[in-house]
This record gives sequence, C-alpha cells and structure tokens, in this order.
Amino acid sequence: MYEELKKVIEQSNHIVFFGGAGVSTESGIPDFRSVDGLYHQKYKYPPETILGHSFFMTRTEDFYDFYRDKMICTTAKPNKAHLALAKLEAQGKLKAVVTQNIDGLHQAAGSKKVFELHGSVMRNYCMKCHKFYGLDAITGSTGVPKCSCGGIIKPDVVLYQEGLDDKTVEGAIRAIARADVLIIGGTSLNVYPAAGFLNYFNGSTIVLINKSETSFDSKADIVIRDPIGQVMDAVVNS
Repeated sequence: MYEELKKVIEQSNHIVFFGGAGVSTESGIPDFRSVDGLYHQKYKYPPETILGHSFFMTRTEDFYDFYRDKMICTTAKPNKAHLALAKLEAQGKLKAVVTQNIDGLHQAAGSKKVFELHGSVMRNYCMKCHKFYGLDAITGSTGVPKCSCGGIIKPDVVLYQEGLDDKTVEGAIRAIARADVLIIGGTSLNVYPAAGFLNYFNGSTIVLINKSETSFDSKADIVIRDPIGQVMDAVVNS
C-alpha cells in the first residue's frame, strides 16, 4: 500500500489533504472520541457541554478553566505528518490542507494554504470591539480574559451550537472539488458538516489513512491502517 500511495503522490500535482484529530495525537494532543479521549474522561460537566456556545455565554469562567487545561497545548510540536504535508506543498503537489483541528500545527510545520474548519486556538478576539489577540491573551491570563476595552476575549474556535465560517467552508469545498487526489487522514469522519465536504470530490483517487474503520472506507481506492505520521513520512521522505 505504501508503494501504491507513493506512486499516486508522484503522479499528481493537485492533492488535497483532509485531516482530523488523529493527525495531532502524534504530537501529544488528545482527541475526543477514542477510548482515552476527552469524551471518556470525567469532568463536572461533559466536554461537549462545556464547549458549547450557551455554556460559554453563561458559565464563562468554567469554560476557560477547561479550555486552558484541555484545549491548549503550548508544548505540542508538528509531527512527521505535518512536516511531510508541508514538504508536499513546497514541492507544488499539495494544494491545500483542510483540517478539523484547532492547534495551528500545520502552519507551524510550514503549510501555507490551510482551511481550519473549526477555527484556531492561536486566534482570539474581543467580543465587544473585535480587536484580535494571540494565544498569550488566554494563557497569560486567569479567569475570564478581558480586552483593554473591557470586553470578553473569545477564542476564534467554532463551539457547539455555532456555525462554520462561510469563507472557510467555501474555500475548503472549492479545494476538494478541484483536487485529483484526496488524502484523508486521522479522522473517524463522524463530525458533520465537515465530513460531508468529501462528497464534493470529483478526482480520481481517494486515500484513507486511519487506525480504525470509517464509513468512507468502501469509497476509498487505498486504505491504510497505520499511524499517519509513519505513513506520510515513509512515502514522502523515502
């Protein structure tokens, strides 16, 4: 399968990568839905409740206690998957990364064209005056972070009950629709509407790299069950 994937990559100059939490777990960032994921850990409130818009608005300090503790990982570094994808982009083969992750590791690895469907912890903004802040506005504060104008600083991430950014969605769908090869990696494909974007693919080859089965396996031309960092490093750097 590795040789087959390597050949597909060598023959294509219009690849798009669609990734999920499994891409970042190799950097030490926990996912949500695996056996050891956040949804299986015990908190005062369920994580999916804490990460909801209504909870953020009504219990903002509790939201930030969880958010700082579990959603931000300042020590995480790009892994072999991130680096291999950045290399493919630099070679002109990879045209875009569409990610469900919010950790900014694709950009840290050097990727330029990244559609962050669920936003990024690296960006934050004042809900009152809309001034933008970096990550240190959250990590360098306690309680509810406040803007100089007095407004609450909110992470630029998509919470439950919130819609995806229209421009990001349009860009992601356009990229997928134009690709001739779609590599899907590190995602269970259970999160919608993001997973539905794959239906816009009109190209020739779908590659699926994930450690567990997905509902999309039957549509893929190549299915690999190994860790994505191992796979991408082997086919890009060998």
